[in-house]
Amino acid sequence: MLFWLFCLCMDLLIPVVMLLLGRHFLTRPPKTINDLYGYRTARSMKNQSTWDFAHRTCGRLWFRLGLVLLPLSALVMLPVLGADTGTVGLWCGAVALVQTVVLLGSIFPVEQALKKEFDQFGKKR
Repeated sequence: MLFWLFCLCMDLLIPVVMLLLGRHFLTRPPKTINDLYGYRTARSMKNQSTWDFAHRTCGRLWFRLGLVLLPLSALVMLPVLGADTGTVGLWCGAVALVQTVVLLGSIFPVEQALKKEFDQFGKKR
């Protein structure tokens, strides 16, 4: 039971981080383009307009995904409540893998939105 609780907490980390960073990017995004923190891709770092747009778009997406993943992750862990540690660990790893795929997959819609909104030089269409 203790290991299951530990795994549940670990599986809730990614959705919580997505919620917090999503909210942060929406309300207080990084002011200037930097190499330290933020949504940093070649397209988002072209100029200040692309940087601001990328953070609004990513923030909105991450917040929504976090809202969906948080309860879903908790529900998915319920079937292995009381199972042996091997089963719980495997289940926990699978949940974390799916969450990571969702997190990394969120890059594609943000990049697509940037591509639709700005030309290849970062000028608004």
